[in-house]
Amino acid sequence: MNMLPAVEVSQTPEEKFREYLASRPKPQRFTNQQRDMVQYIFSKHNHFDADELIDEMKRENFQVSRPTVYRTLKKLVDAGLLRKINLGKRTVYEHDYGYAQHDHLYCDQCGSMIEFQESRLDELIRDVCQDQQFQLGGHSFIIRGTCADCNRARMTKRRLDLV
Repeated sequence: MNMLPAVEVSQTPEEKFREYLASRPKPQRFTNQQRDMVQYIFSKHNHFDADELIDEMKRENFQVSRPTVYRTLKKLVDAGLLRKINLGKRTVYEHDYGYAQHDHLYCDQCGSMIEFQESRLDELIRDVCQDQQFQLGGHSFIIRGTCADCNRARMTKRRLDLV
């Protein structure tokens, strides 16, 4: 995965999430499990699904329950901290807070995701929205295919099959 530059933010993810919970129509308390999740998720930059998060956190001796993880992930998306990406049968999450708008290349073979920014694509999206008098709120663009490593492996296998 390519590392994109972080964007300066005025609050930590934990502060932003606390503010979100407090501002709900029925304010909610910030639990220890939620604190552990927010700190864990934002301590690294990767794409993950709920099961991977649960397994990783339990391996590192965090006490997390499956229902709490699923509820908290939904709240983190609603709070603007995480972005939810649907990849067919799999749903992954990534940081949305503190990272610039970007898009993804998704390898159908190995499941890797490559992040990229492309100003020409951003310009095209803005132009299309302007032409349609559409107010852009954000976008999610995923290009599916086969990554360079999987392509090389496939080509090597083909050459070996010809021998």
